[in-house]
Formats: sequence, structure tokens, C-alpha cells
Amino acid sequence: MKTTGLIKWVAATLLGLTGLGAMAPAHADIDCHMRFNLSGWSVFYKTATGSGTITCNNGQSMHVHIRAKGGGLTFGKTEVDDGHGAFTGVYNIREVLGHYATAEAHAGASASADSQVLTKGNVSLALSGKGRGWNLGIAFGAFIIEP
Repeated sequence: MKTTGLIKWVAATLLGLTGLGAMAPAHADIDCHMRFNLSGWSVFYKTATGSGTITCNNGQSMHVHIRAKGGGLTFGKTEVDDGHGAFTGVYNIREVLGHYATAEAHAGASASADSQVLTKGNVSLALSGKGRGWNLGIAFGAFIIEP
């Protein structure tokens, strides 16, 4: 008889804990955007540096340093002013930091526009911007966002 009472107590406790877990609020992804400037060059090796500001709809914001690096068959010099980025899959602003994989084919002279979608795990970043310079080639590498 005592064993049955213990089983009922354990079952009720487990159901109660399961119910508490179900009542916990679900994490919702937040809407984060980045404005940035970036400039660099490439001769087989591609490198660029810049800075930006990330703002999210939950009130968080962060100033960031940006680096792009990679290699391939690529030549040129570019500068992006007033670039824009939109993040998806973000639950906390700190998740936007890190290395995003890139692959691109590019060609441009004088004024140009470009857009790319980059990924880092569950986080994606859509970049767009207008710039100037000249470039030609195919490159693979990383787009790095640091605090």
C-alpha cells in the first residue's frame, strides 16, 4: 500500500514538473539590423576592414568591428559606404558575433552595388550595399563580426 502511494506521488511530481516546463515562455527571435562601412583590397588574398552598429527591436545595440578575409582568383580594391545587414535566427544580440562563411563571384568598376546572404549556424545575415572601386574574381572566405 505504501508503494502505491509513493508511485502516485512520483507520478504527480513528474506531471507537475512537466507542466511547469510547458508554462515557461518560449524564446522568440528578435529583429536585428546592421549599418556598416567596409574597405579593402584583393590580390589572390582578399582582406577588408570596417565598423558598424547593430540594433535590435528589443532595444539592444552594439558597435562592432568587421573583417572580411579569404582567397581565390580575385583582384581589386573596394569600398562600401552605408552598407545594410539584416539578421535572422537571432535570440540574443551576442549571437550575431562570429565568423560567417562566404563564397562570391564579383566584377565591378567605378560605382557598384552588391548583395550576399551569409550563414553561421542558425543565424543568417543578408548584406547589401553600394560602393566604389574595381574588382574581378571568385573568392571564398569569412565575414567576421567582433565587439
